[in-house]
Amino acid sequence: VADQLESGAEITLPGIGKLKVTERLARTGRNPSTGAAIEIAAKKAIKFVPAKVLNDSINKGL
Repeated sequence: VADQLESGAEITLPGIGKLKVTERLARTGRNPSTGAAIEIAAKKAIKFVPAKVLNDSINKGL
């Protein structure tokens, strides 16, 4: 799984969802203790997108 994501491939888990790598841009954040501005570096993150069938099954009773 890690090798596939590192190469940029999207992984599909039928009936469950998809895993893919997204890039998060650098941004300015705040230290919650002091309120001081800090720079948050750009990074890659794993994003999970649930399949419609999974989403529908957990929201069936709502």
